[in-house]
Amino acid sequence: QVQPVESGGGSVQAGGSLKLSCAASGSAYCMAWFRQVPGKEREGVAAIYRLVGRTYYSDSVKGRFVISEDNASNTVSLQMMSLQPEDTAMYYCATDKSPPCGSWDDTLDPNEYDDWGQGTQVTVSS
Repeated sequence: QVQPVESGGGSVQAGGSLKLSCAASGSAYCMAWFRQVPGKEREGVAAIYRLVGRTYYSDSVKGRFVISEDNASNTVSLQMMSLQPEDTAMYYCATDKSPPCGSWDDTLDPNEYDDWGQGTQVTVSS
């Protein structure tokens, strides 16, 4: 089991931007970002199909977040823009080693992802 490593979290004011990075060793069919606040379920944010670069976003972040990959360094980034207080959460990177990305019904089904990072905190103040 190979654990992804996240970086780039921090604090920002509403309307600001942050960029998260995830370094994964080994191969993965799909990589994704999730977020979680205490007392709530883990929420899928964005996913990217490795090699083909196809992306998928949750409705809550579509148009504000961009997921991208750097195959040379085997990293996936999440550029977050127009951040709002409701984006405050612990953000986790996860890898899915085999198709489909997530489940056939839900690309961001956390139960279908194999390896998880420790998380990086993002705090957005109003």
